Order: sequence, then C-alpha cells, then structure tokens
Amino acid sequence: MTSNRADPATRPDLPAALPAALPAGAQGRRFLFLQGPHGPFFYRLGRMLTAAGAQVWRVGFNRGDRAFWPGAASYIAYKGKPEDWPATLEGLLDSHGITDIVLYGDTRPIHAAAVAAARRRNLTVHVFEEGYLRPHWVTYERGGSNGHSRLMQMSLSQMQEALARTDMDLPDAPAHWGDMRQHMFWGGLYHWFVLTGSWAYREFRPHRSLTVGQEFLLHLKRLALLPLHRAERIAAALRIRHGGFPYHLVLLQLEHDANFQMHSPFSTMTEFLEVVLDGFAKGAPPHHHIVFKAHPLEDGRVPVKQALKAAAKARGIWDRVHFVRGGRLAGLMNQARTAVTVNSTAAQQVLWRGLPLKAFGAAVYAKPEFVSSQPLAEFFAHPTRPDSRAYRDYRHYLLETSQVPGGFYSARGRRALLRQVVDMMLQAEDPYDALISGNAAPRQQLRAVG
Repeated sequence: MTSNRADPATRPDLPAALPAALPAGAQGRRFLFLQGPHGPFFYRLGRMLTAAGAQVWRVGFNRGDRAFWPGAASYIAYKGKPEDWPATLEGLLDSHGITDIVLYGDTRPIHAAAVAAARRRNLTVHVFEEGYLRPHWVTYERGGSNGHSRLMQMSLSQMQEALARTDMDLPDAPAHWGDMRQHMFWGGLYHWFVLTGSWAYREFRPHRSLTVGQEFLLHLKRLALLPLHRAERIAAALRIRHGGFPYHLVLLQLEHDANFQMHSPFSTMTEFLEVVLDGFAKGAPPHHHIVFKAHPLEDGRVPVKQALKAAAKARGIWDRVHFVRGGRLAGLMNQARTAVTVNSTAAQQVLWRGLPLKAFGAAVYAKPEFVSSQPLAEFFAHPTRPDSRAYRDYRHYLLETSQVPGGFYSARGRRALLRQVVDMMLQAEDPYDALISGNAAPRQQLRAVG
C-alpha cells in the first residue's frame, strides 16, 4: 500500500529542534494562542502566563473559541476566509510583536500555517496534545507533535544517555484518573456554541469534513445511545471473557483524527480493517479470534461495525471476529496475545504489558526495539515480543520530558497540569534539551495529585 503523505522522519522542513528565541522567563514574552482543547484550559493557561509577566492574546475562529476565552481585551476575532488566514497571521505577528505561539495539535490548516510562519521568523511554538501516555498525562512539546515530534528522530540509545543524567524514580499512574465524561461535555458545549453563533463567523470552516451542525447532532446522538452502547459493550466483553479462546487485539482510532489521516498509510478505516483481516485469515491459527476495540469517542460518523462485518464475512471468518464499542481497555489487554494498530497512543499500554505489537503508521513509540517488523500474517502466526526493559527506559524518558501529569478537561486535571507546564513553557529549552542540560523541571509524583 502506498501513501501520498510525506515521511515525517525525512522531511527537511522539520528540524531536530526549533531554536529558543528568548531567554527563560516571562519578561518580554508575547504569546499568541490559537485553537485549544475544548473547555477553559487555554484561558486558565493564558491567565497564569499573564500573572508571570507575559502578554497574551487569543485568536478565535468561531463562537466556541470566544465562549471559552472570557477576556475581551485579549481576544482577537478572525472572521475572514480560510485562504486569507496566513496573510492575516503575518500581520498579527508584526503588530503584536509575537514571540511565542501556543496551539493544540499542529496539523489543522490554521495551525500548520502558524507553525510555518514561526519557523520563518524563529519564533517558539508550544504544542499541546493528548498524552502519549494518556489518560494520566498531557503532551507538551515545541515545534510539533506525533509524527512531527522530535521523538521521531531520536534513537533509544540517545534517550538512555539523557536518562543517565537523572536518578528520579519512574512515576506511577494514579489509581483513579481520567476525564472522558468531562471531555464529552466540553466537546458538546463547544459545538453548540459554534452552531448557535455561526452568524458571527460566517466564513468559519471546520478542519474536519462534517459541518458544525452534523458534529453537534453526532454528539447528541452519541449521548442518547450511551445506555444501549454500554449494554452492547458488556455483552461483547462477556462473550470474549467466557469464550476461552486465544485472541488478538486491534486498537481502532477515529478515522477523522489527524494522527490517522496525516501520519498513516491509510485514508479510510475500511482500508485498515481489510488489511488486518487479510493478515489474520492467512496467518492466525484457526482456533484464534480477533477483537476490534473501538475508540472511546467513536461517534458513528463511520460505520465501523458494518464495514468490519462485511469484510469478515467476505473472508469467511466472521465467527472469529468481535467488535467492542468503547469502554476500558485494560481488561481486554490483560488476556490478549498480540495487538495491532495504525498509530494509536493506546499502544503504549500494550508495550507496558510486554505484548507483541504491530503498528502501521508513524508513531513516537515505533522504535525497532518495541514494534514488530514482521509481515502481518507472520506476526499473527509467530509474533516477536518487544524488549520490555528498553521500553521501560523509553517510557521513563517520556515521563521526564514531554509528559506532564494532569488533563485538559476536568478541574482536578487542569490544576495539576498548570502547576508544572507554565514553568516548562517559560524555560529557554524545550523539555528534551532541558533533560540533557540538567535544567528539566522537577517531576510531580502522580500519586500525590491523583
């Protein structure tokens, strides 16, 4: 299978690190916020940067952005056409003397244009993302994340060398942490504001293919069907738990997610399903089954279950195929023989358990020490296990650098995140260089905040 996407590991426009434009501290720093995670996190972050002595502005592209940024004096409404945004951005960078750009995810068009402008001007780009070790951490990097992360160019030996400079213990995840319900709430509220306030931002175009109204209706439908989906999930889990068969686990992602669209060889989820089922049918022992685990935020815009059923029946293996809608992943992983994914961050949990892993897309964890290079049929027949000791070093490196304890959506998660990430943003060095130089911020122990 071929892809028209550039390999992020070989792109010349992605340097190993964006140079720091200013020394550490907030004085003289002028931050421009673009789109952030749903909810109040970006506004709280901006307020704390202001308290530290920096100047902060926020560009809003729709009524949802405006609703989550109450500070009118620092809010800049962009109501122009998408194609006019790069020129408008250049003007804002000049007129406000911007030194730093803050954004959530680096692939949506308005953010990609900002990253390109920042490189030309030697500005610092602060990129937030969902945690590579989610759900207990958030990712903070500079210049890019996921397939554009500096981690893509780092070898395990480089990480181990940097770790030799620290003697910190490996942090544990808290017993109870996560904000999926809050994530759904803020997402639904955001799309409601966008929908009802569309008259004020007539030129706004979402970065996904669906209209704002369609997105909002999907949120409502998903909330209404939660009881039914829960019953389906419990029934499917019971069939797997009491079936007594060995099984392989497939970690599904959202087809519209940037990580799937921009950093994988697939354009649709159906393509991925067919590739996996082909490999399973050819290589897995006939008594083995395969379990497809849907993403927790799957909203039905793609008929994954129907596509899976049709593809499995065409190969005569539907009786060995299971679909689990959402829910917790740990129970399924504990009994799985292997796991397959495009580039889901949930694969980090697979590697933590020492399970064989096959990944198809660009991912920060796709190191040769962890991820199998076997053809898929061979992987299902005789999978190779990851180097668990090496993965422990890799995970430790992430926890000492780009993984910050906390979350975007719950009040408790935001408090934990803000306690640490503001100081990281004001450092001259990014998290990876700070570890090498010995200037890394002290790591919070999650057991103390969870």
